Amino acid sequence: MAVENTRIAILGGRGMLGTDLVQTCRQQGLEPIVYDLPEFDITNADHLKQAVAAADIVVNCAAYTNVDGAESQAELAYRVNAEAVGRLGAFAHEAGKWVLHISTDFVFDGCSDKPYVETDHPNPINTYGKTKLAGEQLLAQSGCKHCILRVEWTYGLAGDNFITKLIQRGKSQNTLKVVDDQVGSPTATTEAAGVICKLLRKKPEGIYHFASAGYISRYGMAEFIFDKLSMDVNLLPCKTNDFSSPAIRPLNSRFNCSKIKILLDEPIKPWQAPLELFLRKL
Repeated sequence: MAVENTRIAILGGRGMLGTDLVQTCRQQGLEPIVYDLPEFDITNADHLKQAVAAADIVVNCAAYTNVDGAESQAELAYRVNAEAVGRLGAFAHEAGKWVLHISTDFVFDGCSDKPYVETDHPNPINTYGKTKLAGEQLLAQSGCKHCILRVEWTYGLAGDNFITKLIQRGKSQNTLKVVDDQVGSPTATTEAAGVICKLLRKKPEGIYHFASAGYISRYGMAEFIFDKLSMDVNLLPCKTNDFSSPAIRPLNSRFNCSKIKILLDEPIKPWQAPLELFLRKL
């Protein structure tokens, strides 16, 4: 399907993924319309209705993503991640528009010993994950044509993430403890944006998992980062239970991406090359 001259509303277009998506759309000759705070609030029904009316396709990157903060701001997280997404679906259904919605590995409890497939039963273990799952369910119930893209361990230049926080800590502390029992795939928002642009052309329906190829622990990732940056940091492996944080984290965030691979015209890149490129840009 040709999507040139198709108006694409990107909700959360100034966030970490949204920023890269807007740029990738423009590079590919697509017409993104950026919606974000302060002038656009996804929890405002009028704002949402206008955004849906102004576009042919809606991509929702807007989310409450502060995992620990969600434990004390559950109501706000629910309004942004669930209620607003259901409302978006209702407006899109009414207007006959297709929606691509971004979700997360946190809809799973991380207890499986295998990479997660789209049909695995969700069982979120923190408030953020629960609100994101509720958003998926409300979008599906709205009856609009939609695709849910679950991503994990994302990082980009336009936002705070595990990598930037780790580097900041490495600059101020000689010794760092990093968990070695959380395993997943570091995924650049530039890679996710490229995949989203491919989905915009095909408008598939249903749930898809996307992450960079290969898996690594948070500790292994830290080793890779400090090695590439030639930073002399003494890294100590530890367990998730050694840290007390408001939100529990899933240990297994691995995705099986076989389903989305069928829609892509090239193999998914291993996580190392995009991460190295990102570190060079910092």
